[in-house]
Amino acid sequence: MQSFQEQETTRLRHFHYVTALLLLAVMLLAGCKKPEPPTSSIKLKGSLDSSFTLYDPAGKQVSLTDFRGKAVLLFFGFVQCPDVCPTALTRAAHVKQLLGADADRLQVIFVSVDPERDTPEILREYTAAFGKDFLGLTADAQTIRKTADAFGIYYTKVPTGSSYTMDHTTISYLYAPDGKIYAAITADSPAEEVARDVRNVLADGTS
Repeated sequence: MQSFQEQETTRLRHFHYVTALLLLAVMLLAGCKKPEPPTSSIKLKGSLDSSFTLYDPAGKQVSLTDFRGKAVLLFFGFVQCPDVCPTALTRAAHVKQLLGADADRLQVIFVSVDPERDTPEILREYTAAFGKDFLGLTADAQTIRKTADAFGIYYTKVPTGSSYTMDHTTISYLYAPDGKIYAAITADSPAEEVARDVRNVLADGTS
C-alpha cells in the first residue's frame, strides 16, 4: 500500500502528464490555424461621430457623404510640415499602388490645420504631388477647429523664429464605403497593413 507521500507523488506526476498533453494539443491546434498578421491600426467600428463639411480647392462644399461607395483615408496636417505629413501622403500613394485595380475605390483626403497659409491653390498643388486624385480640404479657422475637435485631433501653433510650425495629431482615419469610421491608422503603420485594412472594408462594404 502506498504511503500518503507516494500517493501525492503519483498524483502530481499524473497531473503534469495530463497538463503536458493538453498543452501539446493546444499547440497543435494553434499550428493548424493560420495566424492573423499583426496590424498597427486601431479598429473603431463606427464609434466616432466624425462627419464634416469643408471646401475643396475649387470652393465646392464637400461632405463625407460625397464619397459613399468608396473607402476614405483621411489625414489632418499642413503643407509646410517637414516630415509626418509628406510621409503619411507618400504612404497613402503606396497603398493605392498596392490596391491595384481597386485603387480608384480609395479616396485620400488631406485636411489642412493651417488655413492661414494653406490657400486652396497651395493645397491643390501639394496634394497633386502625391496623387492626382488626392483631395485637399480647408475652411475658415473656426470650422477647421470644430472639425478637428470632432475627430479628436489636436493641433496648435508653435512659434519658430519669425514664423511658426504646427504641432498636430498624426493619426489617419479609414472609412468604410458605407460612410462609417473603420479604423485609426497610426503613423508607423506600414503601407501593406493599411492596404490590407482597405481591402477588408472594400470587400465587406461596411464597418
